[in-house]
Amino acid sequence: MFPKVPDQHKVGRPLIPNGLGVLFVLTTTIYLFSIYFSNKVFNLGLDTSVNGVSAALTLAVCILFGGFMGLLDDFMDLKWRYKAFMPLIAALPLMYYALELAKLDIIRTSISIPFIGTIDFGQSYIFLIIPIIVMIVTNTVNQLGGLNGLETICPAIVILGLMAFSPSYILMVGPLMFWLILAYFNARGKIFVGNSGSFAIGITIASFAVISDLKVNLLISILPFIFNSSIILLAIFFTRKRAKVTFDGKKLSSDSRKSIVTVITYHRPLTERRIVQIIAIIVGLFTLLAALIQLLS
Repeated sequence: MFPKVPDQHKVGRPLIPNGLGVLFVLTTTIYLFSIYFSNKVFNLGLDTSVNGVSAALTLAVCILFGGFMGLLDDFMDLKWRYKAFMPLIAALPLMYYALELAKLDIIRTSISIPFIGTIDFGQSYIFLIIPIIVMIVTNTVNQLGGLNGLETICPAIVILGLMAFSPSYILMVGPLMFWLILAYFNARGKIFVGNSGSFAIGITIASFAVISDLKVNLLISILPFIFNSSIILLAIFFTRKRAKVTFDGKKLSSDSRKSIVTVITYHRPLTERRIVQIIAIIVGLFTLLAALIQLLS
């Protein structure tokens, strides 16, 4: 059913089903639509609606956009100069939701940055900052991958950190549960979520953080993702070379430092599972830091 691609870091390079992230998009959309309709019929208080604009439907539409863009990348292998700006399209529903909140003055257009202070962006928050958030988060999450479990476990950690402080946490219960199922099989080398999965989960994180008004938590939690993308782009810009690791049949190592994976494995052979564990711990520590700052602010 799903196209198969070789697992580059396994002996014999076995073919693994790719693109199962589309299942996350479908199940998440069904879950969010179910919340919307059940809230309409039974008034359960599960969804937030402002001027007829639903948080659940806004999140669902953003994820559908992300999944569609990921599918395009999976089947057309889009160049990075196109992928970098495509998430801006997915930001449109989120911008409209924020605009409706702004009409009633129930959205914070400011961001409180620790040790710096509060910056109020006004209307530019809706039309400039939200698209930038979506673009950066989606692309940085998409770039942290290549190892079994890496592209699924790390985003799950960030989502858990956001859910802990979100009044709309119910929106992510179903999606997170299904994503963790995918993460389990991905970590065992049974499936790849593909770009449809990584794009969708990136937009999910960005959209959920904006809807929950947890922008600082998001910023701190994704710092490892931003670090990874920054050194990847700097390496490409200055050396015209991409990050890569060598596989000796048991462990991975690198002779350069052009990504977070190659920084960790630089002249230090490690198993794939160990590398994923180290990066997951790093993401977990930054997510915990974000939670502590939220509690103290």
